[in-house]
Amino acid sequence: MESCGDILVKELNKRASGQAFEVILSPTTPDAKTEFPLSPLKKKAPSLDEIKRKLDAAEERRKSHEADVLKHLAEKREHEKEVIQKALEEDSKFSKVTQEKLNQKMEANKENRTALLAARTEKFKEMGKKIEVKKNKDAMTEMEN
Repeated sequence: MESCGDILVKELNKRASGQAFEVILSPTTPDAKTEFPLSPLKKKAPSLDEIKRKLDAAEERRKSHEADVLKHLAEKREHEKEVIQKALEEDSKFSKVTQEKLNQKMEANKENRTALLAARTEKFKEMGKKIEVKKNKDAMTEMEN
């Protein structure tokens, strides 16, 4: 231990890796304490109860973390199920709408075809009437001749 005026230097331990010193400055007020603990307080060895308590606390933290992870995974699976269900519903809805549109187009085509056939039939009937009138005219003109 060396003293240089207002500074007190105490060598704590000398090792191959280096040295440790504690530097204590002298008090500035005359009524201040002059004794300081020169080395850090040694930590007492943990008791068996304290070790058990720490192990129990660690086990609780592990279980809590595991429960959180399982909860997170369950929420993720539930979300995936909801997404799949929504996709299936949208697919089903799309299929129904597409089927309805197809049925409407087929019905419109059927109606158009029926109307076209009816128009052609009417046209042929009129043509048949004209031909009959012409035949009758020709037959009358032949009779007159």
